[in-house]
Amino acid sequence: MPEYKLQILKMGQVDVPGPEVYWMSHWFEWETLYLYMVVIQGGGITAIINTGPPADLGELNKLWRAVAGERCQMLRKEEERPVAALSSIGLRAEDIQYVLLTPLVCYANANVALFPNVGKIFISRRGWIEDFFAPPIPGHVPSKIFMPDDVVVYLTTKVFDRVHLVGQEEEVLPGITMFWVGVHHRSSMAIAIPTKKGRVIISDSFFKYGNIEKDLILGANESVEECRRSYARIRREADITVPLYDPEVLERFPGGVIG
Repeated sequence: MPEYKLQILKMGQVDVPGPEVYWMSHWFEWETLYLYMVVIQGGGITAIINTGPPADLGELNKLWRAVAGERCQMLRKEEERPVAALSSIGLRAEDIQYVLLTPLVCYANANVALFPNVGKIFISRRGWIEDFFAPPIPGHVPSKIFMPDDVVVYLTTKVFDRVHLVGQEEEVLPGITMFWVGVHHRSSMAIAIPTKKGRVIISDSFFKYGNIEKDLILGANESVEECRRSYARIRREADITVPLYDPEVLERFPGGVIG
């Protein structure tokens, strides 16, 4: 089984109200979130988890400001755009062979078309249906926030044969498993990756270490039951956890390197 190296790259940041991160607590506080792309390399494979927020942040920030005020908007430096960030570690967009998405939301999927040589794009089957194409109940955000029009066209026409809809749990690449957790969105997955440091599990189902390590329920959750169940499994199976939005990740792993 390959042992992979992970490189965590920042794609932007946003301040959100405390209760969005910690359910029914941290009132009148703000939490800073970093959005990450994770590069996976090993065994002849170069893959990424998530592709970064849209090139134009206008619609996303408009929605967030409407919910939480002017402070709640994404900020991004030019060097945090996906191609520039990859270049900083010696990679080109053409080098990416696989894309793993969690969740199926524009801040994760907006740049999927930037990677022309991708062989497979891994997306939760349940999320593909329930977050976008056939939601069982009306969504709380516009469908374009889940998948912008250009992403819909790209995934359903130009590269549809490369879209792999992941079931409840699958080994999607040698040694790399994606399993459905829900919690944040119907398309939220956990991704387990073997490294020299141990088994790393990455997910958006916990925004910060406080969620997974202190069992503090995620504020922006769709199911408390899913939260408790998935956190228990992840704590049981992971040697290292990586929240997809916690600035502390870059403190625990200098340079964003694991393995």
